[in-house]
Amino acid sequence: MDGNIASIYAQSGWILLTVLAILVLMSIMTWIIALMRCWSLWCARRDNRTALNCFASAENLTQLQHELADNQSPVASLTRDALRASKLYHDQANHSLAAAMPFNRYLTSQIRNSMEQILRRYESGLTVLASISSSAPFIGLFGTVWGIYHALINIGHSGQMSIAAVAGPIGEALISTAIGLFAAIPALLFYNGLVRSKKNLSRDLDGFAHDLHAQLLNNGE
Repeated sequence: MDGNIASIYAQSGWILLTVLAILVLMSIMTWIIALMRCWSLWCARRDNRTALNCFASAENLTQLQHELADNQSPVASLTRDALRASKLYHDQANHSLAAAMPFNRYLTSQIRNSMEQILRRYESGLTVLASISSSAPFIGLFGTVWGIYHALINIGHSGQMSIAAVAGPIGEALISTAIGLFAAIPALLFYNGLVRSKKNLSRDLDGFAHDLHAQLLNNGE
């Protein structure tokens, strides 16, 4: 392996090694981000089921708030934020700017803001995956062009077309192309999968938000 790296460096120098290092780093980042986001979304769905069961079985909102105190799911976070907003509205009903707004509108606004903040947690890393999936093939292509350039230089130096003159640089070019695709394809697949999972989570949270909103209005909290 050390001999192969030394051979690549001797033929193409630091430029090709830099391209390969960037592509390997992109691939490592892709898998780290993807695994972290997949784990966080799986935990969110698991904890959401627990929170929804508590919501269905709780006798009142006070009990619900107590049962969800340690639950870190999006559903539990939204419930706590909505209950806090409801309490704040009624506690400061006579001396706050919020009191000038009808409770229905105020609660809807607070729930919407809370949902945006919660869903933003699951967007981290998606921009990086999108950037890797779109840029890695071009970085690999640059390495390919550099390898072909060196193949042509070798042909010029040798004065004749021979396998020995072009085998090394062309092999390096193909390796660069392969690593670029190896970094880009998983990033694209993970990006699409994570975006879809986030949309599903958003729809589930939106459906629960309507139920929570109605429950708070009916209870006059």
